[in-house]
Amino acid sequence: MKKLIAQGAEAKIFLNKERISKERISKGYRHPELDNQIRKSRTKHEGKILLKAKQLKINVPEIFNINKKGEPLSKFNLEIEYIPGDRLSENLNKYPKTKQKMAMEKLGEQVAKLHENDIIHGDLTTSNTILFEEKVFIIDFGLGCISTKIENKAVDLHLIKQALEAKHFQNHEDLFKQFCNGYKFEESDKILERLEVVEKRGRYKH
Repeated sequence: MKKLIAQGAEAKIFLNKERISKERISKGYRHPELDNQIRKSRTKHEGKILLKAKQLKINVPEIFNINKKGEPLSKFNLEIEYIPGDRLSENLNKYPKTKQKMAMEKLGEQVAKLHENDIIHGDLTTSNTILFEEKVFIIDFGLGCISTKIENKAVDLHLIKQALEAKHFQNHEDLFKQFCNGYKFEESDKILERLEVVEKRGRYKH
């Protein structure tokens, strides 16, 4: 029997045994045909991103209801592996500092793998990261996309940095530094340089 465990603006999340069912919500303010098209497109897109990341050995949940092309068998629902463990948004502050640093460095390593393969998460926060058996898993690619743009990768980093400043402010600078220690690949220096531009633009807007 499935149990509702979370609900956001875009989807309801149900737990059924060892699987998550992500069911995209219909929006009454949209024309029904357009609503169906948007929900179907986003479901298909997220399924393909998860499959690509999994094939690259990145720590993301496995997706079950897909065909050989990587397309979901259901128009609006994804059946995804349930990852047990600690959601970092709720647990990072409780860890000893050595464990905090370990978790952030491992997260940096996983994000580096995503970005090296042009996968953008789109909502990279500690709410969408889980520590399980010394591995950090990244979940919820509902806002994800495929992009080669340095800017998009820098925005991902801006989001995780903002999340650390907001929820883990006690030592957010050390935690982001540890994230950067793990975030190493050919383009990483360029992306970190662009992050400074993104941050300046954000300050200017405010």
